Amino acid sequence: MPRSGVRCGLRPPRSALTLLLVALVLLAGPACSTTVGEQPRAGASDVSEGKPPRPAPPGPFGAYVGYGSGGIRRIAEIDRWLGPATPRVGHAYLLGTQWGYIEGAAGDLEHWAKWRKARADRLFVLNVPMLDRAEAHLSDAVVRDELGRGADGAYDEHFRKLARRLVALGVPDTMLVVGWEMNGITYTHRCGPDPEAWKAYWVRIVKAMRSVGGQRFRFEFAPNRGRDAIPWTKCYPGDRYVDIVGMDAYDQPHGMTFDQQVAEPYGLAAHVRFARAHGKPIAYPEWGLFRNGDNPRYVRGMLNWFAEHRPLYQTISDYCPHGVWWCSGNPRSSAVYRSVLGGPIG
Repeated sequence: MPRSGVRCGLRPPRSALTLLLVALVLLAGPACSTTVGEQPRAGASDVSEGKPPRPAPPGPFGAYVGYGSGGIRRIAEIDRWLGPATPRVGHAYLLGTQWGYIEGAAGDLEHWAKWRKARADRLFVLNVPMLDRAEAHLSDAVVRDELGRGADGAYDEHFRKLARRLVALGVPDTMLVVGWEMNGITYTHRCGPDPEAWKAYWVRIVKAMRSVGGQRFRFEFAPNRGRDAIPWTKCYPGDRYVDIVGMDAYDQPHGMTFDQQVAEPYGLAAHVRFARAHGKPIAYPEWGLFRNGDNPRYVRGMLNWFAEHRPLYQTISDYCPHGVWWCSGNPRSSAVYRSVLGGPIG
């Protein structure tokens, strides 16, 4: 299967220029990161695509539905749409174009902090780029140099500033998804050019943020599902510096069944086994439809997987082409999602 390493989840744009670029990417139809592995062994997964949905998955769930106040408004709209079920996870991303944004200076965090503090049972998940120029498609040589600078401590103060900002806003318990999808080639913070420097840099970031008084952050390691450009296990920075082992898991490539996604090398089952071996909870900060269109079997498979393996949280990327609420192009998958999480549809 050809591999481009492009990010599976294209975040909603914040400008007309970005919208045009996203549209061109989607029209080009790049292959997203996954490796087609061996065919599933008998008993590799007890999740059958034809099995009726189990009860609503336990634990917190939510959706990524945009930045700032707009995203918060959409969470409330999803809540009304679902009925009895209540999304308790807010998921946001820091822009990675410049260091000031990685420090949290864009203003979005104030909106999310207010949302998080309105209810004690809510969780706030924040994706944090490790380097500026996060999607500038820099060469491996430049990335290698940047990772080395990070590992030597050149960027520690940026992360201390972010930590101080989060504590001051009253969200010291934020879950931080640092350097996500590092096993691909989309982001400047990719691991492949120098795995040892990448791991050392991760440790520097965690130490810098933990040094800030009042913090109770949890740090999440979240690769793409599958092998991608490098096995994600080669990027793992060590149990002392990871609190959660996450995974971004989209429905791709074309023709891959959910059971194959479970059984492939570095797939869903390998993720659960790895986390268990390291004594860490699992999470799914990004999941959603993609290369196989409106695929209710995939949605049912993922929801059953969550019910079986009880992640700390899961958040669907709820915009086109991935989503089931904001995106109107996936009505069959939407019906499954709503029926499992929200109860029978009236």
